[in-house]
Amino acid sequence: VQLQASGGGLVQAGGSLRLSCAASGTIFSINALGWHRQAPGKQREFVAQITRGGNTNYASSVKSRFTISKTNAMNTVYLQMNNLKPEDTAVYYCSAFALGENYWGHGTLVTVSS
Repeated sequence: VQLQASGGGLVQAGGSLRLSCAASGTIFSINALGWHRQAPGKQREFVAQITRGGNTNYASSVKSRFTISKTNAMNTVYLQMNNLKPEDTAVYYCSAFALGENYWGHGTLVTVSS
């Protein structure tokens, strides 16, 4: 499974961004798609996940502000981010869980200015 994220950029606090991640390869094997992020000097942390069946899970820090969605074909996952805060500044990575393994794409940088 190969993943390519896009959509990052610079936004002011309170603004919105939509990240996209295109999956290719053995898409049929993907059970879940998700997003993690890594802020400068911090460990990578979970942000959101969506299963093939559409069940979602969010980190408490982003719940009610971020929305994860996907295509039925499981070839694209989105992260709609609203009411962004400076503490959301991080490199965002998309992930896929398939055949018992986690796959990672290259990150996309989100910078939120105060």
